[in-house]
Amino acid sequence: MSDLPDLESLRLLVDVAELGSIGQAARAAGIAQPSATKRLAALERWAGVPLLLRTHRGSPLTDDGRVVVGWAIRLLGAADEFQHSLVALREARAAQLRVAASMTVAEALLPRWLHHLRMTYPDIRVGLTVINSTEVARLVLADEGIDVGFVEGPTVPEGLDSLVVGHDQLIVVVAPGHRWARRRQPLEPTELAGTRLVVREVGSGTRETLERALADLDPLPPELALGSNAAVKGAAMAGTAPAVLSRYAVEMELAAKLLVAIPVRGLTLSRTLRAVWPRGRRLTGSATALLQAIAHSGRAERAESGGPAEP
Repeated sequence: MSDLPDLESLRLLVDVAELGSIGQAARAAGIAQPSATKRLAALERWAGVPLLLRTHRGSPLTDDGRVVVGWAIRLLGAADEFQHSLVALREARAAQLRVAASMTVAEALLPRWLHHLRMTYPDIRVGLTVINSTEVARLVLADEGIDVGFVEGPTVPEGLDSLVVGHDQLIVVVAPGHRWARRRQPLEPTELAGTRLVVREVGSGTRETLERALADLDPLPPELALGSNAAVKGAAMAGTAPAVLSRYAVEMELAAKLLVAIPVRGLTLSRTLRAVWPRGRRLTGSATALLQAIAHSGRAERAESGGPAEP
């Protein structure tokens, strides 16, 4: 007996157990029934015990066959996990550009930027890690294999060089049924500070920008602090409380009238989006190519909108 069974024959045996016949298992595997029968016979010879009963009504498993199927399911699961892990490892090693990005940048802007990158450099492979701005800065500073990071917030983290790649505006949004949705006047900053909001988690650029804007107004604690833009939007749409998010993050919900934007008088909720890398370290060629693609993307958007073509 060889050390290991043929995995495809084991899959065939599991299919027989699940589907009830060799014919159906053969069709599921995309092979002819005689070929399936030969494979199963070879598997029985390898095992040294009968696995199937051949009857005119089908091919039920023997008691030993049911035991072997249980083992086979575990072995095949481990084999699939091995294969998927190996593919992930190859892809990670093949990635020539390793990027860490805050959630808003990753969701709203990176797809567009990477499209422009591929148009010019189709052979560059990108590996992306999506985390909040604080964690992006930590990974970049720790030199954990990240070529360039993207953060959102009012300041540049200590120890990093940076380049401005865009600007963003936070907005207050509510469900259409919320009482603020019927207001005719903008909110006062004190009203916003006196309301328990749904916000992003500590460490996100969105949360830091909001807290800095309200710092002198003694704001109430949040109603909820959630770890993704999607979760914050979902809570706001459900009517849990007003939320504060990037305009990029809620564009579709505003257009579909699932959320309503509420203006706030005299409160600065703008922020800068930056590429960051360790201070004093030169960017890799692929990271420089991405920054060039971002600049090209911005020029293309301004041209489409009729805005000034900046250098």
